[in-house]
Amino acid sequence: MKRLLFTALIFITTGVVFAQSKGIDSVKNTADTTKKGVGIKLGYGDDASEININKNRDTVTGHHSQYPHFSFGITLARLDLGFATLIDKGSFTLRQQNQFLSYRAWKTSNVGFDVLQMGARFSDAFKLYLSAGFDWTNIRLRDPVTILPNQPVLTAVPTTLHLTKNRFSSSYLRLPLSFDFRTKEDASGKRFHIVVGPEGGFLLTASVKQISTENGKQKVNDTYNYATFRYGGFARIGYGAWGIFAKYYANNMFENSPQQDGLRNFSFGIMLGF
Repeated sequence: MKRLLFTALIFITTGVVFAQSKGIDSVKNTADTTKKGVGIKLGYGDDASEININKNRDTVTGHHSQYPHFSFGITLARLDLGFATLIDKGSFTLRQQNQFLSYRAWKTSNVGFDVLQMGARFSDAFKLYLSAGFDWTNIRLRDPVTILPNQPVLTAVPTTLHLTKNRFSSSYLRLPLSFDFRTKEDASGKRFHIVVGPEGGFLLTASVKQISTENGKQKVNDTYNYATFRYGGFARIGYGAWGIFAKYYANNMFENSPQQDGLRNFSFGIMLGF
């Protein structure tokens, strides 16, 4: 995860230097505009992603050309911080064969964000865009088991280690297609957003991290039979920059593992950055 974050920061920094060198730092306006604050636009198009620092409410950005407006660029948006939940054949209760995946609910998390985006705004109220980013799910296992790497099916064995942490994680490259509906700006310059759409994802890596009194910290990377490609849908609702999200993946969490057939991933929480 640290390597991916470092890579994302390199891309963002490179994009800032490129954007500044090309002079991509303005939005076309024909109305009178008062701007107080600092803005950096990364990408191409009138509707490209923009990072604003200390942007006051009297900043006016107007489009008077005909729609659609196209954009492409680097972004840092839709930061998800939430909880992950396993759904087993439509139930939140795990079946007997999946009890080794019992988890601590308040320590099982989902984190993600987008770093690239391309899209088109068809009106002031509607935008369609495809983005790319990273998504992590960290399952904090409750029972003293070790999930084994390099197995034909998902396999766990009991352990006698005194574990203080037993985390089962996966990371995906996420590719959400967003249908973004928003209201007009209110008196404070903010809008309500409703965003829905499908999402696909490609497995990057998975790992088991254990901390025990006997062996200290140990981490093993593998695929652990996680689905190579996952697909599902998401919804985001919010006001201004903040909101809530929910994501559900429709295919099995694990592939080539008949005992885990019907096991799905559902996440929900808060988000920052529409």
